[in-house]
Amino acid sequence: MTLTEAAPPRTALPQHVPVAVVGGGQAGLSISWHLVQRGVEHVVLERATVAHEWVDARWDTFCLVTPNWQCQLPGWPYRGDDPDGFMVRDEVVEYVRSYAASFDPPVHEGVAVLRLSPAAGGGYTLATSAGELHADQVVLAVGGYHLPVVPPWASALPERITQLHSQQYRNPGQLPEGDVLVVGTGQSGAQIAEDLHLAFRGTGRRVHLAVGSAPRIARRYRGRDVVAWLDDLGHYDVPVEQHRDGEAARVGTNHYVTGRDGGRDIDLRTFALQGMQLYGTLAGLRDGVLRFEPNLTAHLDRADAVDDGAKDLIDRHIAAAGIDAPAEDRYVPVWAPSEDPTELDTAAVAGVVWAIGFRADWSWVRVPVFDGAGYPTHTRGVTSAPGLFVLGLPWLHTWGSGRFSGIARDAAFVADRITELAAAGAPSGPGGAPPAASSGSGRA
Repeated sequence: MTLTEAAPPRTALPQHVPVAVVGGGQAGLSISWHLVQRGVEHVVLERATVAHEWVDARWDTFCLVTPNWQCQLPGWPYRGDDPDGFMVRDEVVEYVRSYAASFDPPVHEGVAVLRLSPAAGGGYTLATSAGELHADQVVLAVGGYHLPVVPPWASALPERITQLHSQQYRNPGQLPEGDVLVVGTGQSGAQIAEDLHLAFRGTGRRVHLAVGSAPRIARRYRGRDVVAWLDDLGHYDVPVEQHRDGEAARVGTNHYVTGRDGGRDIDLRTFALQGMQLYGTLAGLRDGVLRFEPNLTAHLDRADAVDDGAKDLIDRHIAAAGIDAPAEDRYVPVWAPSEDPTELDTAAVAGVVWAIGFRADWSWVRVPVFDGAGYPTHTRGVTSAPGLFVLGLPWLHTWGSGRFSGIARDAAFVADRITELAAAGAPSGPGGAPPAASSGSGRA
């Protein structure tokens, strides 16, 4: 049985529980840890197994892009001997599974939640693959990356071209002999392009990369990891309401960088010097030819500008604090396109890796808490429906909300609201009054 197949639940589901947590990843485990500490009876419903996403949706050479010291699940900080290193995929899996084993959360694996709806008389009804369950309060800890995005015209590509989404990519051996096009330069796209590029060197095969608008950032600057400098600056504690982009930050693309081989920059210009073919944004397909926007130069320049902006912040911080840090020259572009290429004949590629993200699917949640774009409206995870919470979403509160670094604070805040609502005896479900979203502590 693979991790994505349903496993039998460890015990029969109760008919009623005070709190149901949907999702057994790091967000679901984090809220479970806080509820265990508070003595709150609950269940965690996980459609597959704990940590399955880290196994089933990550490639073989995957590693974290944030240093190990930022892995701060509640009650389970990083305990290894390389805090400044970057855990590879199997180490991440072990970290999450060891965390679950440390406090034995009431996880029911192999239980998929098919529908969530308000219950008559208050609370919520969860229709699951293991039967129906009633809960007074519910935490949706399923993240925001549910369905992989592929353009609708992808089916018009020649059948001989193997197509994979980044979620499906494991290693270069999945792709047939010949050149490969990678579409997207967020963290996954840039790292997969590098993975293929390194594998193809000396073989005559080539990576073609459609470069998007994702920014880049240096791995290290002036003697330290850039993440450490930005942490000192409080960058990772800024609430989304104070972000320069506001709530639009929630749909922004992360900076590309890597923790591979101890951590380094991802420099697309260097890849181009080494033979990778770069293009701008992929616009579509016409007459067997892939068409690209003429914006490669603009995307590369903007990515460099964002990196420079981060270094400006660090320089000012070092000067203001009087820190003795080594000087470092700024990055100088090593390559620039003579022109922005706009076409690629499909005959030139044998495979395509789509790395253009995911879209959310909340269709199974039959509670009116979503905005016009289908995003669950909330304040620090507290929705307008009393007793219904969300957790683990990107920028739910801060940059770290969807990561190991900030989930503990978010989970503590939601756990406080759960216990407050339960202690007050307030009605739960859409008919009641929502709890106050005070400052507090810190889908399967």
